[in-house]
Amino acid sequence: MSAYLLSLIIVGIAGRMARKENTLSDFYLAGRGMGVFLLFLTLYATQYSGNTLIGFAGKAYREGYMALVSVTFMMSVIGAYLIFAPKLFTLSRLKKYITVGDYIYDRFGSSALRLIVVIICIVALGNYILTNLKAMGYIISFSTGGSVTMAQGIIGLSVIMVVYETLGGMRSVAWTDTIQGVLLLLGCVTIFVAFEYQYNGLSLTAEYFIANNHELWTPPSAEQKRLWLSTLIVVFFSVSIYPHAIQRIYSAKDEKTLKRSFQIMVFMPIFTTLLIIMIGIVGAFKFPGLDKDGSERITLIMLSDLAQQIKGMEYIIVLFISAAVAAIMSTVDSALLAISSLFTQDLYRPMKKSASQSHLTFVGKIFSWGIMGFMAYLALVLPQTIWRLFEIKLEILCQIAPAIFLGVHIKSLKAGPVFWGIVSGVSITLFIMFARDFGLDISPKPFGFHGGIWGLAVNFLLVGLLSLIDRKTATV
Repeated sequence: MSAYLLSLIIVGIAGRMARKENTLSDFYLAGRGMGVFLLFLTLYATQYSGNTLIGFAGKAYREGYMALVSVTFMMSVIGAYLIFAPKLFTLSRLKKYITVGDYIYDRFGSSALRLIVVIICIVALGNYILTNLKAMGYIISFSTGGSVTMAQGIIGLSVIMVVYETLGGMRSVAWTDTIQGVLLLLGCVTIFVAFEYQYNGLSLTAEYFIANNHELWTPPSAEQKRLWLSTLIVVFFSVSIYPHAIQRIYSAKDEKTLKRSFQIMVFMPIFTTLLIIMIGIVGAFKFPGLDKDGSERITLIMLSDLAQQIKGMEYIIVLFISAAVAAIMSTVDSALLAISSLFTQDLYRPMKKSASQSHLTFVGKIFSWGIMGFMAYLALVLPQTIWRLFEIKLEILCQIAPAIFLGVHIKSLKAGPVFWGIVSGVSITLFIMFARDFGLDISPKPFGFHGGIWGLAVNFLLVGLLSLIDRKTATV
């Protein structure tokens, strides 16, 4: 593990040495020259993270076979990319976009709209970093038997990430993603095979659930199916517009490279999400009765059990821990880079219009250190589960989807309808999400649908109605 972490610092140094110019474009987009192999692995390593290895396994432990629908959720993301990514890539080459805020301002010409989109993106990315730091803390503390505490693990790895990210920017992040993506894929496949071999996994698990824990085997109710549909919509409209994913769209060498990378990505839920969910389901059979906090650690608990039964299993555990830490770090460093670019390009640069590219890059690096320290602190003090934090982030982030999905295709779409659609969508989402904290008897998922879905529905509806009114007014 130490050798792996040291290699990341070396990659960071190499990324700095490979720098062609001290500009925002070179630092945040790696010179816009990623090929298929590099782009695929950085997309893969970024999309599959601590949420996958820890959050999805914990969700599967609590929900049983119903968690399998998460595979469909992750596949849907690729379909969403193909709706807007090729056209957005073309625009990014013509207009030299660096962030999603650049696209918003260029497309709609509204500083207010750009500001609200950037704030939502920064909040979502901060949440994204938070969930993955919590997952990282669980892994490091558990795998070392507590000799390295959760706080020490979070702080130590956070420092390493921010060091190589500020050294080489997107170039270093993409290169480390290549290492991390390979480790993640090998880890998921190897651990699943080991679990299936030792526990005779799926067949015995099904028999046990049928006999002893029928609720984890029973087909979903109508309400659960609505929740599935709700989650699918949220994931479709939010994961695909992650700011760090959009930066990778900008970084592709050409449109053909971008499309080929997505074609490979569509198969990755089978080799990653599916295998991790199966592990969580088998864990519910082998180690029943864990509370929420325990279920978040189910993969690590099972690995510890395997180490006592199979000779040589400790090497497989090292592979998994490396894969888990790699997945988390690849996600956190990407989100950190995206937050830094949003702050520098969309918030700081408009106030310092005469600032040089080197100065802007330096400011972005300093901001990275600050935001990482703040997120590490929150990861230690906030009590929410990883899956719930994941949901909150997606429900808010999906509110900017109309600006991107509709904006790249409908030339007549104006800033006003999009702005008020986002404001309404976010307001409704937050109201439903936190109503019970203020004593209101409102479910966070009314009629089985997330608050973010109700917000998104009003968002789209308002965009359509206000656009229609604008068009009629212009005609008159």
